[in-house]
Amino acid sequence: MFSITGLLTISGILFVTGAAALITRRNAVAALMGVELMLNAANLNFVAGWRYFWPERLDAHVAVLLVITVAAAEAAVGLAIILNLYRKFGTVDLEQIRLMRG
Repeated sequence: MFSITGLLTISGILFVTGAAALITRRNAVAALMGVELMLNAANLNFVAGWRYFWPERLDAHVAVLLVITVAAAEAAVGLAIILNLYRKFGTVDLEQIRLMRG
């Protein structure tokens, strides 16, 4: 089994990777993938905290299911927005979309 330190380290690496992808990527799909990585890091924190501090309660499981539901809805809405941006501007490059709107 993993220790709490190992799980939180992996979660931190996932979160930083997701934040870096969100900040540095110009592609809208890659930015959405960064958000998904950050949400998965939060889920790992919930489960690690549950496992090591409150194993008799199920609050963390409910929170994880809520986050997974929100992530699925975010992905669906985000992809719909990206498809509409592609139809209007012909690209998914966020920098070009910012410059072309007007």
